[in-house]
Amino acid sequence: MRILVTGGCGFIGSHLVRHLINQNTFEVLNIDALTYAGNEVNLSDIHNQNSYSFVKSNIIDRAKISDIYASFRPNCIFHLAAETHVDRSIDGPDEFIQTNVVGTSVLIEEADRLRNSLTAEERENFRFIHISSDEVFGSLDHDFEKPFAETSPLKPNSPYAASKAASDHLVRAWFKTYGLPTITVNCTNNYGPYQFPEKLIPVIILAALEGKPIPIYGQGENLREWIFVEDFAEVIFQISQKGAPGETYNIGSGDVVPNIEIAHKVCDIMDSLVSTSKYLPHQDLIEFVDDRPGHDFCYAIDSTKARNLLGWQPKTSLDDGLQRTVAWYLAHQDWWAPLREKKYSGSRLGRLPSAKSAQ
Repeated sequence: MRILVTGGCGFIGSHLVRHLINQNTFEVLNIDALTYAGNEVNLSDIHNQNSYSFVKSNIIDRAKISDIYASFRPNCIFHLAAETHVDRSIDGPDEFIQTNVVGTSVLIEEADRLRNSLTAEERENFRFIHISSDEVFGSLDHDFEKPFAETSPLKPNSPYAASKAASDHLVRAWFKTYGLPTITVNCTNNYGPYQFPEKLIPVIILAALEGKPIPIYGQGENLREWIFVEDFAEVIFQISQKGAPGETYNIGSGDVVPNIEIAHKVCDIMDSLVSTSKYLPHQDLIEFVDDRPGHDFCYAIDSTKARNLLGWQPKTSLDDGLQRTVAWYLAHQDWWAPLREKKYSGSRLGRLPSAKSAQ
């Protein structure tokens, strides 16, 4: 079986590629544009395996995507290539529209052309798996004990969320109109090794390690649901095998906690693992900063549909996952230090021009 993964050098994508290669069953082709968050080093442990290959390409390049599809002829496509950070979408929404909307349209149009060239049996088994976000549903501002279901209306509030919601609609339309056998997965916040240093948990870890202020938006009351990235990679593979074309599946862990609690948990782990630090206790480094523009209060989703289909439960508790994540970042300065030096210094993103000029 030939599987194509877009964005396979990114955070979630690299974990999925590794999971697929470790099955010792699939031939995997990874397409990645290697923009700021794409890093070939994320897959250095498997890049020499005969079942793995890599092509540098941007998904908006229709001619290149068409050629790749025609030569590799995948049986399944996992689409993870995306611009993902809300703060960056506030600073520069056009890149998000180009990659997340235009790029998705290219991939599904060319996938439909590919499918039409396959044998009847190949067409029957072909799948296009679109990985999306819980942020497309908007914010659970009031009754957050009733999480979003697959049937919840899409009400995105950030440029990032809007671009992902648009891509979800496109994928649905290609199933309904053209019969492309698509499956959409809306996931909660992933965390774990290899996450780019701009995201909340790596920001906390590295600021604590360096004795810098740990920035928490508002009063840290915003709620997020977290899932360990290896659990997510495993479950989306299962969905590709057992999910029904045209369906959407929500995936989350059920661990919904305030951002300030995440900060406290990470700081406590840092206190334990870096007990000789001169910055103990690390919680003293927490600093509340001006809130993100349009900051959604809560993301939480109901994963019952996928759990019933797969008999699936996440393997990694939040506490265990955070322990593993902190330990990994402490042991892999050789991975994150070059990113901090060359791609992201740690400065705040996503501030409106009026807020920047007021400084």
